[in-house]
Amino acid sequence: MNPSTIFHRRFTALLTTGAAALAPLLALGTFAATPMPIPAPNAADRMFAEYFRVETERLATSSLAAVKTLHDWTDRRAQYREELFEMLGLSPRPAKTDLKPTITGRVEHAEFFVEKLHFQSLPGLYVTANLYIPKNLKGRAPAILYVCGHAIVKDGPASLGNKTGYQHHGAWFARHGYVCLAIDTIQLGELEGVHHGTRRFGQFWWNSRGYTPAGVEAWNGIRALDYLQSRPEVDSEKIGMTGRSGGGAYTWYTAALDDRIKVAVPVAGIADLHNHVIDGTVKGHCDCMFMVNTYRWDYAKLAALLAPRPLLLANSDKDTIFPLDGVLRVHGELARLYALHQASDKLGLLITEGPHKDTQDLQVPAFRWFNRWLKGEPDTLITVAAEKLFDPKQLRVFPVGAHPADERTTKIHETFVAMATPALPVDTAAWAQQRTAWMQALREKSFRGWPAAEEPLALGRRDGAGDVERWDFITQAPIRLPFTVQRPANRAPVKRVVLYVLDREKPTPIPPAATADTAIVHFFPRGLGPTASSLAAADQNEVRRRYQLLGQTMDSMRVWDIRRAVAALRTHPLFGDTPIQLVGTRDQAINALYASLFIDGLASVELIAPPASHMAGPDYLNVLRFLDVPQAAALAAERHPVKWTQSNREAWSWTTQVAQKLGWAPERLQW
Repeated sequence: MNPSTIFHRRFTALLTTGAAALAPLLALGTFAATPMPIPAPNAADRMFAEYFRVETERLATSSLAAVKTLHDWTDRRAQYREELFEMLGLSPRPAKTDLKPTITGRVEHAEFFVEKLHFQSLPGLYVTANLYIPKNLKGRAPAILYVCGHAIVKDGPASLGNKTGYQHHGAWFARHGYVCLAIDTIQLGELEGVHHGTRRFGQFWWNSRGYTPAGVEAWNGIRALDYLQSRPEVDSEKIGMTGRSGGGAYTWYTAALDDRIKVAVPVAGIADLHNHVIDGTVKGHCDCMFMVNTYRWDYAKLAALLAPRPLLLANSDKDTIFPLDGVLRVHGELARLYALHQASDKLGLLITEGPHKDTQDLQVPAFRWFNRWLKGEPDTLITVAAEKLFDPKQLRVFPVGAHPADERTTKIHETFVAMATPALPVDTAAWAQQRTAWMQALREKSFRGWPAAEEPLALGRRDGAGDVERWDFITQAPIRLPFTVQRPANRAPVKRVVLYVLDREKPTPIPPAATADTAIVHFFPRGLGPTASSLAAADQNEVRRRYQLLGQTMDSMRVWDIRRAVAALRTHPLFGDTPIQLVGTRDQAINALYASLFIDGLASVELIAPPASHMAGPDYLNVLRFLDVPQAAALAAERHPVKWTQSNREAWSWTTQVAQKLGWAPERLQW
């Protein structure tokens, strides 16, 4: 039997049995992802590549592990959906304010017409759209919400919106009896917002705010459903949703959150953590593809929230940013869940030949799927192609130069997720209550990605001469971090240890040398100093983004490293119960500050040139939704003295006011 026949039979088996056929198919090598892994030119990069592999496999194994029966799923579905709302920045829910729909024009075709319109999903958050309506409708029609991928359509410098690039989909649906609403995304829409905060602009404060543009796109989709249901032409019980690439991703998110979507066809919009983190496909995606992964999901859990509604999972076999092996792994989990629902007939898998492209091979089966499940026409023959019938300028919603003065779309990333503005506590009891709430939030929302249990430190001495010794320990397998100990002269007994958390090989200011009774320890958390990457800056940026996909940030894990470094010193044969003073420089000062909240018995913490906000300093998931650095400093000062060096005292007024109001001893805050 020749290889092509073997492949055909195994692929046919895959369509029938889903995950069961995955292993032999991958063995043929046909569906292997095109990897873009972390380059590994030095030992540190190789160590972190292994770390990402271990963490990814842990999440992949645990994501849906608790779901063995249908009852397991139904018992957890509401919780999972609420977690997704939160990870998209939609908890608490934004108010469903007046949409203020406005039709700005109309374009005619022999079989349908197009209304050019906009609505406001939130005040000032304008969504530009085209509504395709068949002529001579008799009664209410099924409707499709079409969400767009990243198509650039310009008239000179002005964006016409990606809806005009995907107009052929709206036209096809209208020519076949559907009402179709095609909406622009915030990036590449007529009002051009931003999808590339961390990928292109280094705005990692998005993580601290708990912001992702995927949340805006999902909210715009939910409000688009509200608009569709307000239209007299639409059968509100027969609404489907589709889109490709970014539109495929927004179909997953919106349909996962809103059961008004009765039928879904996400095209080239999902892969799994293995693809994004290990294979490196995150490098091909902007931030709009990803939730803030607070609860450490793999993407099959997102997909599962569509069950048991009719769902066609569509992809091509040579798509390098949604590799087929990941698509098949997601489908395998879906097939298991649909089988638990006894709804396997409602799950389809469409695989076509080709790259990441909007091909007719992907379009026609999607049209048939909607005909089958929204119209009840399973055997409709598709005889009309999806064609672009209008000059894109005809579909423009806003006249040139007439964008609304009150629009927030272009800067919605600054306000979509509210930043906390904590009030001063009125008394000690109020402070105790606030402290408990903040510490719980930090553990559950910002540092959830820390290991569930502490591994053995495996403290070991590397080398050393005279009064300088080099040691290392395991912070989190497989990551081993070194530190340097300067012992007191003449091997005098150590009465105090100063642990400097550094960010530069040649730090400024330079830490002092050991004194007669003080040992000086120099420590670099992961990715700094001895474990710094040798990758190009762009690749290092992608390493940071991988952490977020795993429900961590690089800085949140550096906080963990500092905790572990203190634990290592307390097991060090020279120190025992010797008091430890923790000192951090710049961003590492803030990481040291937060580490001190989880370490008992520190002598003090010193912050050298620290940033006074996470908007400028280290990023931890969601932290700005409940507190900022001055509040963390107050939490620390209640536990041990905090000293500021090279810092503007006015930036810490919230901290000083709390100390005064609650009557803390003056030495708790030192300048």
